[in-house]
Amino acid sequence: MSVYPPPVPKPATAGNGQVAIAQARAIYVNLRTGPGTNYQDIGDIRNNTILVYYPASRTTSGWVWVEQVNLAGWVATSVISFEAITAPAPITPQQATPYDGKVAIWHWKGDVLPEASIEDVVRNIKTTAPHVTQLWVKTSDATDRSGAQWQGYWDTKRALAIDGPESIDRWVAVLERYGMEFHAWCVPKGTHLEEETNIIIQTCKRPGVKSLILDVEPYAGFWQGGREGIRPYMMRIRRAIPGAFHIGMSIDPRSQHYASVYPEEWSPFVNSVHPQVYWATFRESPEDALKEAFDVWGHYGKTIIPVLDGDANPTDMNTAITLATQRHRSPGLSWWRLGTITPARWQVINQPIQPGTPVPTPLPTPEPGTDEIIIKPGDAGFNSGSYTGQQEFLSFQGTWGWEVKYKTTEARSSKVWVGWSPTLPASGKYEIATFVPARHATTTNARFKINGVQGATSEVLVPIDQSRYSNQWIALGIFDLDKNSNGAGTVFLNDLTGETGKEIAFDAMRWKRVTTPSPIPTPAPQEGYADGFDSPVGTLEERRGTKVWPGQWLDASPFARLYFVGTPSEAYHTGADLNLPRDADAHDPVYASASGVVVFAGKLPVWGNVIVIKHDPLQDGRVIYSRSAHVESMTVNVGDRVRRGQEIAKVGNAYGRYAYHLHFDLSPTTILESQPQHWPAKNLNNLLANYIDPRSFIEANRPK
Repeated sequence: MSVYPPPVPKPATAGNGQVAIAQARAIYVNLRTGPGTNYQDIGDIRNNTILVYYPASRTTSGWVWVEQVNLAGWVATSVISFEAITAPAPITPQQATPYDGKVAIWHWKGDVLPEASIEDVVRNIKTTAPHVTQLWVKTSDATDRSGAQWQGYWDTKRALAIDGPESIDRWVAVLERYGMEFHAWCVPKGTHLEEETNIIIQTCKRPGVKSLILDVEPYAGFWQGGREGIRPYMMRIRRAIPGAFHIGMSIDPRSQHYASVYPEEWSPFVNSVHPQVYWATFRESPEDALKEAFDVWGHYGKTIIPVLDGDANPTDMNTAITLATQRHRSPGLSWWRLGTITPARWQVINQPIQPGTPVPTPLPTPEPGTDEIIIKPGDAGFNSGSYTGQQEFLSFQGTWGWEVKYKTTEARSSKVWVGWSPTLPASGKYEIATFVPARHATTTNARFKINGVQGATSEVLVPIDQSRYSNQWIALGIFDLDKNSNGAGTVFLNDLTGETGKEIAFDAMRWKRVTTPSPIPTPAPQEGYADGFDSPVGTLEERRGTKVWPGQWLDASPFARLYFVGTPSEAYHTGADLNLPRDADAHDPVYASASGVVVFAGKLPVWGNVIVIKHDPLQDGRVIYSRSAHVESMTVNVGDRVRRGQEIAKVGNAYGRYAYHLHFDLSPTTILESQPQHWPAKNLNNLLANYIDPRSFIEANRPK
């Protein structure tokens, strides 16, 4: 058992704190209870996050006191520096936009949404993310075949379709009722000048339409009117709408595309620029993608409001918010797009825009829920039935000793139903979760229906991919329930999934009353937590032992060590080279070190066969990627779901290029997903920014 020195509190002479962006040497650095590595590690400070540091607390050995949300302690300035955040420059009337201080979501068309009405769409946004106050709705487009059309021409969900001014009025009315704004966007083509501009003019003149954003991109299906077509197109619009009406322009901000959209021709007619900072699509980091956008368009003379990636890694999304609002001083943000954002990502998006963020307020320490109900098959409150009059259910004894019902899935019509009906001890907010067993749960579309939710006009549908989990509680969400309401919190599930050849499990259900907000985001239903990390090699008995590298396995090239010194191959090592003596590891199994999804499996130059796994989030939300290289006999493909300890390949030698061994590394960034061949060579800062020591990480995150 480790014995640490007693904590060293914040010095009385620490003085005033300064708000800053953490510039960590690695992706994150340790926070400790005292100014030295011998003090206990109490948390991590991630790169590009906001904190408060106290310059006057700096010790002679270079440690300073920092505070970040609900963390406070000491960090070494040898591994971190601080980028000061200053108050933003005052916005002049010429610079002000309708987006200042606002969070917006782009909406394409109703067909991609689960909701059936405008009311459902807006209420769900406002309930899930109250800081979102603007919806940017696509109103028109054009093709050579159809000519200019309202967007409803391409939308079969008629209740949500934009078919003309009256449709806009309906959207505006509902949005205003919920304290939200309607902003229009469209794709100008320049091929049907009068038809296109007539629709745009009608849109801009409708009461309640706050602005228009033109989507101008250098690709097929976008602007086709050339340089000479822009001025007559925009003059016709500007002459017909109020002079103060705001028009923005959304573009691909990468430097190679700048000239191809004729920016100087659009400039007299637009008031703001909305660069599409899709770092995952561009295979870049949020930091690099934002930097290029502001470098390329920063001299255009228009306020920049970036469009951010709404279906990206939540950690990257948080980084993008920080850098966009604090480093680049953006007064507002928008997210692409409605219909692709999962619950975990909504929680990231739901943040107020605060350029020059004040001192972070520590979050309250969460207390566990005081009221919890669990209903298992066979318990009071569990009901089931068959529509066929036949015995359709099968059953087995689950891992924890209770009976679990299951059956094959149905593609067209349901044959069975199950209901879980709780007796709630009090009204309030409850987290409802389902238990997914280790067996007979292979459906990707278990459709749970929750009844009696306050504010909902019908049952709430939550689909769960059971195939991704094993012996786990998976949250369906947090719902407001009235104990006196008939059927409040009752959950139904049937066997209709639209699949054949799968199995659906009907296991336990849990209702836990939420008494205080939690600083840890509830994961999206499709994102279960990792159940620990283990060695990728060794027998099962060895991997369950106390050694990180099990049995006789050795690491021939430890993390961050410079090797091949003096040769053209000189490089810092990104992970571990795992060996057994005298090539005894040849053809040995390679295992997934944790649960997750395969995002790359193929042959690469120099590397040989490589497998990259995006692992399920840790309890603190971090997502880790693993790379297993030089392997042979791969047994997994891209998209496969793997569990910890599942064999994925065998130890190889990269087709004879090396001695037999497994190159294994871990990354807390998305670099391996976008660049599975990534190799920082002698760039130590690049290595530390994208990789972590696999030995120490696994040691700290062994399965419980």
